Amino acid sequence: MDNALARQFRTGSLLRFALPNIVMMVFMSLYTIVDGMFISRFVGTLALSAINMSYPLNSLELAVGIMLASGGSAIIARKLGEGREEAARQDFSCIVTVTLLIGILFLILGNLFLDPILGLLGTSEAQFPYCRSYTRILLLFAPAFFLQTAFQTLFVTAGKPGLGLGLTVIGGLANIVLDWLFMGPMEMGVAGAAAATVIGYCIPAAAGVVFFFWNQKGTLYFTPFRPRGRMLLQTCGNGSSEMVTNIANAVTTLLFNLIFLEFWGEDGVASITIVMYFQFVFTAVFFGFSMGVAPVVSYKYGAQDTDQLKSIFRSCLGFTILSSLGAYALSRLVIGPCLTFFTDADSAVYAITMEGFPLYAISFLFMGIGIFASSMFTALSDGTVSAIISFARTFVFLVGMLLLLPRLWGETGIWLAVPMAELLGLAVSAGFLLWGRKKYHY
Repeated sequence: MDNALARQFRTGSLLRFALPNIVMMVFMSLYTIVDGMFISRFVGTLALSAINMSYPLNSLELAVGIMLASGGSAIIARKLGEGREEAARQDFSCIVTVTLLIGILFLILGNLFLDPILGLLGTSEAQFPYCRSYTRILLLFAPAFFLQTAFQTLFVTAGKPGLGLGLTVIGGLANIVLDWLFMGPMEMGVAGAAAATVIGYCIPAAAGVVFFFWNQKGTLYFTPFRPRGRMLLQTCGNGSSEMVTNIANAVTTLLFNLIFLEFWGEDGVASITIVMYFQFVFTAVFFGFSMGVAPVVSYKYGAQDTDQLKSIFRSCLGFTILSSLGAYALSRLVIGPCLTFFTDADSAVYAITMEGFPLYAISFLFMGIGIFASSMFTALSDGTVSAIISFARTFVFLVGMLLLLPRLWGETGIWLAVPMAELLGLAVSAGFLLWGRKKYHY
């Protein structure tokens, strides 16, 4: 059978292969933003700030899902490159099954302990009713969230990035239309936003299950479940950097929420929520590209195709640098007009955001290399280095800057925390990329 990963890649063909994943990630970030826009306009900026208080919990779910998907994808793609297709299918089936079971665990435990969790996340009394209603519905559909997270990566590993993109677009469009219907004419408030979101999860999750059950002639499909404990440990280790990134996002979002709540109140939390929405869009390009090329890197590494590894690495580095420059320039151009979709130009939320965003946006110049470097080492099955890069840039440096800079420079220091952390992360990433060239011959 044909394997899309086996062909020879040049810069153009590599970009075309990764493009569906880039578009998919950007589209996912856009419909998350549309969620926020509808909530802000139909319910208010207090409700917008409230849903961000539960974002750390969502990040924890995403951390586990991406750890299994990305860590498992590298192992599966490497075995495909080595010609061990049956072993790859068994690994694939085991990973998807475990992912579903963990989603069920989040559903049960999350709903049992929801109120204490929201209290630990610092949810204010005014935010609590909105946050509780929204988060409970998301947790009820945690299994669908976990499955769609896994399939986003595994469709690429199976050589079907276009199918993954199509399903994500359909789910996203359904989410947007239902956002308007549920929060507009039906006046369901934040519960309507949550319902629209989970329906968007269910579409790619259900379609992925059907596809991999019936695609018996493809590269990957479901086989009878067999426990593969050693492979799962390797998957968790290999995907630990992606898990670290999202756990770090949970912790840093919690810190941001608490700091902005202290300095500017609920308006401040609404402001940083909107800024993070913009970050989602621009980092989606980096994540989408890195995740899109990762199976190619894993396959070529497994096949010991050194020439292709070198060519792919050069192409990836060039694309990431150009994208970083473009992300910074575009973010500065669109922030003003786009902000009015969330809040009026004479509001406190608008003023807080416009004052701080020019400083925050500097981080877009630096974060692309860090994201790519971490993904590159995951694809090479070097989970340790990948985790170090992610842990340094998204946790150690960022938490350190959030705790230090506000004490030194007040409000300005809060906005500069992310750029400073990403600059330090760039230095660490560059060092490991130079070190890895001798070991992995890229």
